[in-house]
Amino acid sequence: MASWNPDAPCSCDCFVSVPPASAVPAVIFAKNSDRPRDEVQEVVFVPASTHAPGSRLQCTYIEVDQVSKTHAVILSRPSWLWGAEMGANEHGVCIGNEAVWTKEPVGEGEALLGMDLLRLALERSRCALEALHVIAGLLERYGQGGSCREDPAPFCYHNTFLLADRTEAWVLETAGRLWAAQRIQEGARNISNQLSIGTDISAEHSELRTHARAQGWWGGQSTFDFAQVFSLTQQPVRMEAAKARFQAGRELLRQHRGGITAEVMMGILRNKESGICMDSGGFRTTASMVSILPRDPAQPCVHFLTATPDPSRSVFKPFIFGAGVAQAPQVLSPTFGAQDPVRTQPRFQTQVDRRHTLYRGHQVALGLMEKEQDRGQQLQQKQRDLEQEGLEAVRGLLAGEWAPPPQELGALFQTFVERESQVYA
Repeated sequence: MASWNPDAPCSCDCFVSVPPASAVPAVIFAKNSDRPRDEVQEVVFVPASTHAPGSRLQCTYIEVDQVSKTHAVILSRPSWLWGAEMGANEHGVCIGNEAVWTKEPVGEGEALLGMDLLRLALERSRCALEALHVIAGLLERYGQGGSCREDPAPFCYHNTFLLADRTEAWVLETAGRLWAAQRIQEGARNISNQLSIGTDISAEHSELRTHARAQGWWGGQSTFDFAQVFSLTQQPVRMEAAKARFQAGRELLRQHRGGITAEVMMGILRNKESGICMDSGGFRTTASMVSILPRDPAQPCVHFLTATPDPSRSVFKPFIFGAGVAQAPQVLSPTFGAQDPVRTQPRFQTQVDRRHTLYRGHQVALGLMEKEQDRGQQLQQKQRDLEQEGLEAVRGLLAGEWAPPPQELGALFQTFVERESQVYA
């Protein structure tokens, strides 16, 4: 069983707003990915594809059976692994995952990472509920496991997920192969590295309750409360801290209920006082994402991604699926082939420089912000101006006031990445 490391990266926060909590007729999704502070997160576009019968797919550690057709996805992922911390697909499905520890033991054996499950679900689903079923099926067949950081010392956990589409959201919380899910049809919801589904269970693994009874965790007479039954009796210090972040996030959502927009979600992700914008010890918020999923299927979904750490000093840049979409090279990390430390055995014995071009420029900018106050303020103002330009363009698009050619719309993210790079030049 993997040992608990008090300095291990284990904090993330996911949020969703479903009308009438949203200020607009759209589901709003958001996530901060909190990871080891020097880990690089890249933004990767993978086009839709078809696959030959019997094809196999190499994930981070293991192979799985490939499906005949996969959907186009945009992923924000730690650059050393196959899966993703958060992402969206061409059908308006968004998913974010979080680390969780329960009474169900976490083994060190290699299986599918939670981040692999996230990407597989995006590639194989057209709605949030279908994505949930994809994850549940893969858990049953392959299980979850393997080290979740680029380090010789194994660090393993199980996962919770927030899944959203244009009409609703689902919270999916796992313990090994077991799981419980809650449907969110209206209002706002967040998750923060702990089990949060109590008695309001919309779907569950067929053996969830019988397993709990067999382990002596639930007597079968009282109302079944998933979080109460499966949560650790003594929580590690950082999981106790996650409770405070969860409560703070819930309160921030409550304060804005009925008026939640993409900008409001960006503000929540930038909230340092609550710890939601993380910079503590060995880890920090390494990337962030906010998505607008309009109820009207004629309107495009818009996904804002930073590709850089610390959202309070990063630019959320808009991405829209469509004609002309291609990989932005400035946010793609270098590759190392068979010599990559994740591919060699034993794993992670050496380190490589995975910084992409935008990350390098952003690092220089962060240094100036910390050392030269005037120059730093100028850089931050340029960041905010660029981000505001993107938000205004998206508002015009969704209001029908701006109708660019499909090629221009598909190249929107690339355009903003290039302009941000110029800010740091």
